[in-house]
Amino acid sequence: MATDIKAPTFPESVAEGTVATWHKKVGDSVERDELIVEIETDKVVLEVVAPEAGTLSKINVEEGDVCQSEQVLGELGAAGEGDKGGDAKADDAKRRDAKSDDAKSGDAKADKKPADKKSAGAGKQHEVKAPSFPESVQEGTVASWTKKVGEAVKRDEVLAEIETDKVVLEVVAPADGALAEIKVQEGEQVESEALLAVFSEGAEGDAGADAPAEASSSDDDGEADAKVDGKILAPAARKLAAENDLDVSKLEGTGKGGRVLKEDVQKAIDNGSAKKSAAPKADKSAAAPKAASAVEGERPEQRVPMSRLRQTIAKRLVQAQQTAAMLTTYNEVDMSAVMALRSQYKDTFQKAHDVKLGFMGFFVKAATEALKRFPDVNASIDGTDIVYHGYQDIGVAVSTPRGLVVPVLRDTDSMKLADVEKAIGDFGSRGRDGKLGIEDMQGGTFTITNGGIFGSLMSTPILNPPQTAILGMHKIQERPMAVNGKVEIRPMMYLAVSYDHRMIDGKDAVQFLVAIKSLLEDPARLLLDI
Repeated sequence: MATDIKAPTFPESVAEGTVATWHKKVGDSVERDELIVEIETDKVVLEVVAPEAGTLSKINVEEGDVCQSEQVLGELGAAGEGDKGGDAKADDAKRRDAKSDDAKSGDAKADKKPADKKSAGAGKQHEVKAPSFPESVQEGTVASWTKKVGEAVKRDEVLAEIETDKVVLEVVAPADGALAEIKVQEGEQVESEALLAVFSEGAEGDAGADAPAEASSSDDDGEADAKVDGKILAPAARKLAAENDLDVSKLEGTGKGGRVLKEDVQKAIDNGSAKKSAAPKADKSAAAPKAASAVEGERPEQRVPMSRLRQTIAKRLVQAQQTAAMLTTYNEVDMSAVMALRSQYKDTFQKAHDVKLGFMGFFVKAATEALKRFPDVNASIDGTDIVYHGYQDIGVAVSTPRGLVVPVLRDTDSMKLADVEKAIGDFGSRGRDGKLGIEDMQGGTFTITNGGIFGSLMSTPILNPPQTAILGMHKIQERPMAVNGKVEIRPMMYLAVSYDHRMIDGKDAVQFLVAIKSLLEDPARLLLDI
């Protein structure tokens, strides 16, 4: 009897997800709680595990397709029940492998000695995989390989570093030995648990004397080297040289025996040292003169694919603007009272609570009080229903070296100022280390974003569905203000509240923002609850 494999229940702020990776194929056997598929949303990556041991018998939603909360993604049959389609795929794969082996047989004979040497010198082989990325990270880039193929390493020594949009992750050696092969080069993108390299346990360091050539030719797809104009070129190097119309005789090879690698060709392209003369091509194409740039000097461009995560975020932002009747109301707040309070008590506060007194704590507490007074702003829309929340969970944008994350403060009405500051500091620390999980960013009834730390004077924040409002803070700037008939210089900040007009009337949005302004300009109101 088949068992449904369902997508998990998405957080309430997530409408849909994208099937990012199937870790099993039809016909593969799986164990209970083994990872089968990953679903990417605009906030986190969700893992779907096997509900029981068995065989993946059917896939309903392919990689790249959109799925809904709790949608059936595939079916799991009893152990050993792999369907015929899975067997057929396996047979096709075997035939392709056999054909590939036949095509490579000539190269294997020509280079039999080095292959025998590598086989003899290697011990037990391990697959070196990328670590499981934090749930908010979909993919990463191989930033650097700290070891070369054949170089001796110790167990737990760092082999490579993977850079994600949130954190840099280290990949360590599974045992004493050496890298036998590098599958993913520096600068290439990888997904969670992707195969990075092959590691030989107990291999001698000098067993990889061919390391530079092997590591650099990992993208040669099994093709044989070729001799062109007296130079031995790796397949990838030959292809790149042809695409860029380079004079092969001018290329300098750094590989074994003077072999020209892809990196050597790229270096020649960057330096412009191996370009052929344009004269021979003049009679081949009348359009050749058009290739010359009208602007002198280098005008570099780089085209990179948009990550799935960025595509999902873009889709969500456009969806928010298309589905909500979004308006924004603005006001300004005199920060003199808050700044004076911080200046007077910052040292005492830090000694008492072991945390600095910042501005965000005041805004969180002021927003919490205003949300209690205007429950429509704290509500959300679910289809044709309005959901009123009897609590205040406020998402706060936290800056990390890799970008912004929005963890949620729970029950802010019961939190003290020090609790808020400590929680935000903890979010920032864990965000930099990539340790924020789905439970930290799930839910939320209201959001605060602070563009002022980046210098923004005024902006229009975008709603985070299903929330119906978001507060935007901005830069504190001294401006001349009329105070009691006199012009005084005051530290002023523009505030913006974007709201869904389907749920919130303009009057309530304006009064909500005025309430925040009043509480900040006279912080004693927070204590007196007035």
